[in-house]
Amino acid sequence: QVQLVESGGGLVQAGGSLRLSCAASGRTFNSLAMGWFRQAPGKEREFVAQISRSGDNTYYADSMKGRFTISRDSAKNTVYLQMNSLKPEDTAVYYCGAARTLSPSTLPDEYTYWGQGTQVTVSS
Repeated sequence: QVQLVESGGGLVQAGGSLRLSCAASGRTFNSLAMGWFRQAPGKEREFVAQISRSGDNTYYADSMKGRFTISRDSAKNTVYLQMNSLKPEDTAVYYCGAARTLSPSTLPDEYTYWGQGTQVTVSS
């Protein structure tokens, strides 16, 4: 069993930055691909970024490329999402997920474990 706890959300002005963290419990962190999704009110959960088990490969949704950076620290069992140049449309609850798949996983159903989410609000 893996438990994920997100932190780092908050209120920021457009153009600002935030760094989200997701701390994972358990000893299987290095065997899991980690991803970030987001969900705005009335919308489906949307893929943001994923990082492979080794950390060597990263994948991003097109609208996040160049603005968001996903990384992981195996020593701390933590995955991060650095978000720069934030826009009001980035406002959502951001969720951390863990997947056992080897290939890029952009669908929520491919993720086995989820955190509780952290709210990000970008004001204009």
